[in-house]
Amino acid sequence: MKTILQSGLAYGRCATTLIERWFAPVADLVARLYLARVFFSSGLTKLDDWDITIALFTDEYRTPLLPPEAAAVLGTAGELFFPVLLALGLAGRIGAIGLFGVNIMAVVSYWHVLGLPEQAASLTHHLNWGLLLALLIGHGPGKLSVDALILRIWPGLLDKSACGTSR
Repeated sequence: MKTILQSGLAYGRCATTLIERWFAPVADLVARLYLARVFFSSGLTKLDDWDITIALFTDEYRTPLLPPEAAAVLGTAGELFFPVLLALGLAGRIGAIGLFGVNIMAVVSYWHVLGLPEQAASLTHHLNWGLLLALLIGHGPGKLSVDALILRIWPGLLDKSACGTSR
């Protein structure tokens, strides 16, 4: 005879299985598409008027270590390239790592503005994007991705034992 605790645990396992099978893949896809849209749109805005982009990188953003023109090219390229990887879930972790770097660089180079109390909402956006990207870096792009499709077609493609783990 099952106890109430055993029945509750059984229902909990069933709910967890349903969440992992149906909700998590959709949530991963939505997060990837949302982040890709945010960063890709920013890259398109920079391309729209390159002279203004260069002026912003020269006068407003304070990119460390790079001349403004190089920072503008690399930042824009990152905002246009990595979102495509992320949206497709093709090398999804690489896309997420790239956008995580772009996001950090944006906060560092614009901290003199984002750090102001009246800019708390803008800083919060960057923190939320960083957290979502960190989650995608940690567990990958999910089941609804090109990466997952490739691994279903070629299951032995990644030999995880080469990394010291069989998981």
